[in-house]
Amino acid sequence: MRSQKNKGKSDTEKPDKPISQLTSQPDYHIPVLLNEVIEGLNIRPDGTYVDCTFGGGGHSKAILSKLGATGKLVAFDQDDDAKKNLPDDERLVFVSHNFRHLQRFLRLERITAVDGIMADLGVSSHQFDEAERGFSTRFNAELDMRMDKRQAVTAFDVLNSYTEQRLHKLFEQYGEVTNAKTLARTIVQVRNTASLKTIDGFKNAVREIVKGNPNKYFAQVFQALRIEVNDELGALKEMLQQVPTLLKPGGRVAIITFHSLEDRLVKNFFRRGSFDEPEENPFINAESVNELKVITKKPIVPSEGEMKRNPRSRSAKLRIAEKIMMV
Repeated sequence: MRSQKNKGKSDTEKPDKPISQLTSQPDYHIPVLLNEVIEGLNIRPDGTYVDCTFGGGGHSKAILSKLGATGKLVAFDQDDDAKKNLPDDERLVFVSHNFRHLQRFLRLERITAVDGIMADLGVSSHQFDEAERGFSTRFNAELDMRMDKRQAVTAFDVLNSYTEQRLHKLFEQYGEVTNAKTLARTIVQVRNTASLKTIDGFKNAVREIVKGNPNKYFAQVFQALRIEVNDELGALKEMLQQVPTLLKPGGRVAIITFHSLEDRLVKNFFRRGSFDEPEENPFINAESVNELKVITKKPIVPSEGEMKRNPRSRSAKLRIAEKIMMV
């Protein structure tokens, strides 16, 4: 089975239970902008919804609390650890695959259209805090960074096999690393004599060329590696392109991003139905058809209170769009 249903009671949460009480596993991940997502989705009790990033289950549990007995939620997560957080609820279908395969697995569940789709694109606190996952600069572990442990390529493989030019573009585009070219050249020079397999080994090998605050520098480097290893931007593009087809008229999509690369893709797609910036050419008058209407003119960001409670939410941006009726 590629997906599984969790058998149990049909209505695990009363619809009037405060959303603030419906959090994820406290040691796994605190759901970001929870109330704003639930309000933005405008949930129908009998609707069908998709959580593309189940994680600790915080957003999913809040959605379930708004659904009646006939409502349905399909939750995706490629990280096997997320299964530990599944609630005992027969209205929930869990799919242990990347959300880039959204339409394919919904079809397997005989679902052709849904009332709402949400995704929280941030790395979970659990992934950062589990040293052996290799996501965090705080620990010494193997440079892994795979969200889906079934895939073959790790962050070490990227460092050890990519050409200097490819590494340069990777750090420049995905991490906005100040001296991306110097970093790439250094990696290629030292990888035959120094081991880059562990976090400490890598940091020590390139320490002499670090610019500015080392913590910020390595955070940018690690972001670039993580995006590359998991093809995060490619997966996001594929998922977004499926949204207009899957949403029912009036259905909504809510996406939380954590860096400018993701946010730009979501903003452009919601506004124009494409990822490209418009060409300013007076001789070209090609208007693309966009089935989405932007609900959030500006992205919703966490309140001061939320950022104090959960510092990892500080860079979050929520954008919401609605499927319009085409005539």
